[in-house]
Amino acid sequence: MKKTTAAITLVTLGAMLAACGSPRPRGPSNAIIARALTGAPGEAQPSTLVSTEIAYARAAQEQGQFTAGSEFAAAGAIFHTRNGGVPFATLVPALEDPATATEWGPRTVLMSCDGSVALTQGRFKDPDGFVGNYVTAWSRQSDLTYKWTYDVAGRDNPQPPPRTEFEDGDIVVTAIDSVQGLVATCPSERIVLPPAPEDSPVALGGENVKTSRDGTLRWRWEHRGANDKYVVAEYFYNGAWVTAIEESFESSS
Repeated sequence: MKKTTAAITLVTLGAMLAACGSPRPRGPSNAIIARALTGAPGEAQPSTLVSTEIAYARAAQEQGQFTAGSEFAAAGAIFHTRNGGVPFATLVPALEDPATATEWGPRTVLMSCDGSVALTQGRFKDPDGFVGNYVTAWSRQSDLTYKWTYDVAGRDNPQPPPRTEFEDGDIVVTAIDSVQGLVATCPSERIVLPPAPEDSPVALGGENVKTSRDGTLRWRWEHRGANDKYVVAEYFYNGAWVTAIEESFESSS
């Protein structure tokens, strides 16, 4: 989610939507995405989360940005504003859906072995044409659907140069074509889950650390100073703890 000069704009995972307000996502179909991301062991399937994002992105275009945000938010979901983390439910009454929804698309899906917790990292383009990065945390619900629990975003500073206009016949690779699925290694009799490192960027958060039920993924967010939003996540992979996501975001408003 991000705050623009005009309004607070929700940015979460989903497929990048086509221009001109079309509800159809760019890139391959759900079936192609599923084939590309299916194959993870156990209950963690990145394709399930990507499918959720596609549905969310379509809802944002068809129903409105914040209306869809409320539908896909978990109880207690946190929106990280320029002033710190705020419960999304407390913001909703004062928000109006913008005329044009933000476009967004995932680049990375990070999941615990048991699939109980996931984070997504990607790119967005807001209605004013500004682009940037976002990170969203997700939690699997009792009905096995996913709801977002935390969202943070920030514009690139400086903004990149305008993209080249494509002509008919050009081959275009979109963000959704290159989604990276990262799934934690599942502990077993042969693979013992070691204690998480005490000196990692995640551990420095103390009580603010969030951990998956099976202990294979942990993450935290932090508000640093007046205008610095920070999030970091690590997961257990092939016998070691690996930092998979670490970003700082500067609010533009």
